[in-house]
Amino acid sequence: MNVTIEESWKHHVGAEFDKPYFENLIQFVHEEYRNHTCYPPGKLIFNAFNLCPFDKVKVVIIGQDPYHEPGQAQGLCFSVNDGVAFPPSLVNIFKEIQADLGIPIPMSGSLVRWAEQGVLLLNATLTVRAHQAGSHQKHGWEEFTDAVIRTLSADRKNIVFILWGSYAQSKAQLIDASKHFILRSPHPSPLSAHRGFFGNHHFSLANQYLKREGLEPIEW
Repeated sequence: MNVTIEESWKHHVGAEFDKPYFENLIQFVHEEYRNHTCYPPGKLIFNAFNLCPFDKVKVVIIGQDPYHEPGQAQGLCFSVNDGVAFPPSLVNIFKEIQADLGIPIPMSGSLVRWAEQGVLLLNATLTVRAHQAGSHQKHGWEEFTDAVIRTLSADRKNIVFILWGSYAQSKAQLIDASKHFILRSPHPSPLSAHRGFFGNHHFSLANQYLKREGLEPIEW
């Protein structure tokens, strides 16, 4: 596994790497990748961080788990590689963007372009065993990604945190709402999208807030 993390993140959350839980986590992940097919590829585990340095973060979208089928996961929540069929939640995300902002549904499901504009596409768990959703949960990743959210909240200001679904909304307790803008709605999954994800206007609301704070809006 070739795992690297961008320098500004190393500066802000590098202390986590020396903690016992993280050493145990890395040992677990190494074993899993050695003995099973796992996603994303090792070099993309920290892709969300490498594409979006700490001081560039404008928006955080919190997912739960990487995609667990071949060719999908690229280390960014909700995003898939070029040429891969859109998972249902991503289809609904693009439908809401189209309804909210009039932007046509794109040809590619890759959200790298968002990450490069300052959208941290953060899964709470950064790895998964093939075909087994949730298989790497509760092994330490959540402790690390909670530290990421907590550090962003403490050391930055005027970030938009987008929390879809009850799991992501449970992370609100880590965020200082007096310094940041928190958007909540049901998850874009087909099971819940019609209960309030559609029509949440999160993409236009995020951009309105960024512009109000003197920041460049995101080209969704």
